[in-house]
Amino acid sequence: MARKQTKSKAKKPLFKRIAIVAGKILLWFFVFSLVWVLAYRFINPPITFLMVQRNWERKADGKPAKIKKQWVKFEDISDNMKRAAVSSEDQLFLQHMGFDLNAIEKAYKNNNKSGKKKVKGGSTISQQTAKNVFLWPGRSYVRKAFEAYFTLLIEVLWSKERILEVYLNVIEMGDGIYGAEAAAQKYYGHSCMKMSRAEAALLAACFPNPLRWNPNKATRYIKHRQYLIMRNMRLLGPLDF
Repeated sequence: MARKQTKSKAKKPLFKRIAIVAGKILLWFFVFSLVWVLAYRFINPPITFLMVQRNWERKADGKPAKIKKQWVKFEDISDNMKRAAVSSEDQLFLQHMGFDLNAIEKAYKNNNKSGKKKVKGGSTISQQTAKNVFLWPGRSYVRKAFEAYFTLLIEVLWSKERILEVYLNVIEMGDGIYGAEAAAQKYYGHSCMKMSRAEAALLAACFPNPLRWNPNKATRYIKHRQYLIMRNMRLLGPLDF
């Protein structure tokens, strides 16, 4: 009996120490992530984990490193590009707090249908921005949990303009090409400031798989996506930030 009491007394301090350590780790993570997100409200992200991963992949294939990007301020990005991105990726962008529950539910039902090989996403522009800027590429419940956390942080600490600005400056738009400006220069030979409605819609049509789809070699499927995006752009109305 005395031994059992001694063991239970020895265990309690251990559990207590583990709880204290875990609490400190969570607190430090919260403080670090808060400072990180706040900093990027004013500082443009210099690089993302995806850019690093893509260069590791290029190195493995014997190719030189390649990161083509040029930051453009929100007001200097063509309104057509902003509207095309929202029309293509997240038409409720200005209305939600980071999550489109209806889109998530539809994606979940679609992905659970028997025989469905293609995984359909329900991510908003805010979620994609959080994933691109703060997290590593991949699919797992752990990463999804972090994605939700950072999505809430940027929705609270950033403006919608800042979220869309960062999104359009870091999104992958081709092999080693990141952001609307680098993409416009590559595919159209001019700045994203001058992007036409058709050009912006065609570029946005390639967002889901930029390594496979190319605006300069648009397939019938991409042309159809472009048409749908242009139609949605007309129906979208003004973007009142």
